[in-house]
Amino acid sequence: MTIARAAKRRRISPTESLQEGSSDEFSARNDYSVHTTGWNLEQDYEQRLRKQTKGVESTRLPIKTAEGRIERVIVPQDELEEVESFLGSGSENESDLKESMIEEQPAELPIRQQVIDAKEEMARVGTLLGEDPEEHIGGFRKLADFAASSNPTIKKLALATQLAVYKDVIPGYRIRPLGEAADTEKISKDVRRLRSFEQALVSNYQDYVKELARCARTNSNNAPEATTGISTVAISCASTLLLAVPHFNFRSELIKILVDKLGSKNRDTDFTRCLETLEKLFRDDEDGNPALDGVSQLTKMIKARDYRIDESVLNTFLHLRLLSELSSRGSQNRTDRPAEDGKKLKSKREFRTKKERKLLKERRAVEKEFKEADAIVSHEERERLQSETLKVVFITYFRILKARIPSLTGAVLEGLAKYAHLINQDFFGDLLEALKDLVTNSTDPFETEDETSAQSSSSQNHLRCSLLCTTTAFALLEGQDVARSATSLHLDLTFFTAHLYKSLHSYALNPDIELSSKSLRLPDPHSPSPTAPPPPTTSNKINLKTPSVLLLRALSSILLPRAMPPLRVAAFVKQLYICSLHLPEKSAQAVLGLLTQVMKVHGRKVAGLWDTEERKGDGVFDALRGDVEGSNPFASTVWEGELLRCHYVPAVKDAVKAVERVVGGFK
Repeated sequence: MTIARAAKRRRISPTESLQEGSSDEFSARNDYSVHTTGWNLEQDYEQRLRKQTKGVESTRLPIKTAEGRIERVIVPQDELEEVESFLGSGSENESDLKESMIEEQPAELPIRQQVIDAKEEMARVGTLLGEDPEEHIGGFRKLADFAASSNPTIKKLALATQLAVYKDVIPGYRIRPLGEAADTEKISKDVRRLRSFEQALVSNYQDYVKELARCARTNSNNAPEATTGISTVAISCASTLLLAVPHFNFRSELIKILVDKLGSKNRDTDFTRCLETLEKLFRDDEDGNPALDGVSQLTKMIKARDYRIDESVLNTFLHLRLLSELSSRGSQNRTDRPAEDGKKLKSKREFRTKKERKLLKERRAVEKEFKEADAIVSHEERERLQSETLKVVFITYFRILKARIPSLTGAVLEGLAKYAHLINQDFFGDLLEALKDLVTNSTDPFETEDETSAQSSSSQNHLRCSLLCTTTAFALLEGQDVARSATSLHLDLTFFTAHLYKSLHSYALNPDIELSSKSLRLPDPHSPSPTAPPPPTTSNKINLKTPSVLLLRALSSILLPRAMPPLRVAAFVKQLYICSLHLPEKSAQAVLGLLTQVMKVHGRKVAGLWDTEERKGDGVFDALRGDVEGSNPFASTVWEGELLRCHYVPAVKDAVKAVERVVGGFK
């Protein structure tokens, strides 16, 4: 069945009023369509303001868990809100935040409070470094930042705190720099961590030593008091570090700080501290490296200053342990080596498998590395280092003798007298000629009676210098084959013997024979200026030994050998009895004690001096004759012993009786 289509209905034309309204609506629609054709709706959507989210994107990297899974770190909401509030969301919020921060900034703390806060912080950091330095390696940098403060008090505290920390943290071995192969080497995690800590420690320690050197270079004459105090603290820290860890890195830099101070003209407390530090370093040196570094830098400084230094700087060489513990000599026919290093017979070798031999080889390699790490110095290495040190010292001594530096001659002679047995025999001839020139140029003691007090003081220095030259000349042959040396080198020491014999009366009349330059003296009431201060110690050439000690040492070298002729022994015995009448009590007792030893050796040769019936010579005894053998000692007797029996000191009386007791045994 077919559905019929509906008929189309047509609109009837409206009336006039309706026609007018419809025309207005049609025109409005036409205008709207015209305007909308130029719109770009996508661009308007892009430029439209979006709603700001309160969340902040997390910038944290993902982490790997213990199970091996990679997880993203979720920032807590509280932290996001804090970050959002700090950053702000617009320009107005940022400006408000800046204004509020400026208004809420606290005022600067007073200096006293800054020092207290710095002390507490440094104490906290030092405690953490002492507990676990590998975990808190950044504490070294924090302490260095405190040391860079402009406040002198905080700077001093920071330097002292770093000193205490490094003394506790520094290991007992020297840290070697890592090579290029260290980056590619396969090592464990613990070893890598230890290496990184050691390299960080060395780097921070180097910065600390550089800071000490910079602070110690302050000129105390022109610098303010606060800066001078920093220099004193820096020198004190360097001295303490050098004595505490002489094996560690940058030892040469610490020694240079002290040597630069010793090269200055001021003899203040810092100068004395540096001097005592080097002396203690030389005395306690066991391997030879610190002493060699110190002596090398001292000699360079002395030469650079053209020998214009204080005498005490040169006296530091007397504290060296030069070959003192290496006096034993090895065999000249065979090589001494440990038994385990020598080759064994094939029948006595212990059987080892290939695996055991490999393990033994690896174990020996590890032991060798341990010895190198522990800085163990072998016997031969120590002897080589000390020989190098001795060579540098003798070169300095010979240069000063050649340059004729008056203020350093005594110190040089004292050093030569101490180390004379270590000098090579090839230098004996030149050295004796130099000593003869020094003795010849000294003032004659019998020509200074009418001179002023200043000139007499100078003559006493010349007497001490000549006495030390004599002591050095005889000490050259001690500990060696005297007969062979004398015949091969043609050494003649009669010049020094005659000079000592001629100077005995001058030494006996010297009022300062038992005093050194460090002894306290009362001002002379008869001097032109009794209130004048005593002369400084640098005016005296010999500061370490008194003339009495030097005289006894020289007399022992001359009189105690058994090869002495009787005439020379008798002349010295007669002169010493005469001098004992004028010497102070302690020196007289020491001289009589020496005569007791001489009588035990040569008593039979000179026993006639105590017997008036056995005179072997004719004429009279001439005590002022320069020639020892020409003084005719056997023409007299030792009648001075009867006067010494009446001495006011009982010890001197007993010493005279002891001499006569020994002589009585040979009659």
